[in-house]
Amino acid sequence: MAKSLLIVDDSSTMRKIIMRTIRMSGLDVGATAEAGNGLEAIEKLKAERFDFMLCDINMPEMGGAELVQKARQMPECGNTRIIMVSTESSEQLIEGLLANGANGYITKPFTPEKFHEKLSPLWN
Repeated sequence: MAKSLLIVDDSSTMRKIIMRTIRMSGLDVGATAEAGNGLEAIEKLKAERFDFMLCDINMPEMGGAELVQKARQMPECGNTRIIMVSTESSEQLIEGLLANGANGYITKPFTPEKFHEKLSPLWN
């Protein structure tokens, strides 16, 4: 079954790369939306439900860590799987994000195979 995605990254180029990579991974992607930072993402999350949110950490106005916390307080996001996608690879940072409600973590650079490996167990 196709899943809806919200891709949150301050780089429009990176958002497009993430989308292309997910499509190449073989996962069944349905509706997609994009946001350039956490504030934009919150507005999108209020307007529609997403199965997955793929989120960068370092963004202006509201970063990924704060976005995870705020999204987890929203009833609309109760079933949304939040996957962080970032160059940050500190084990302490990743553990903190997972403890605050993120469902997974993918480090940049990534491959279609990495997206498939990390997302397919959550896709059903």
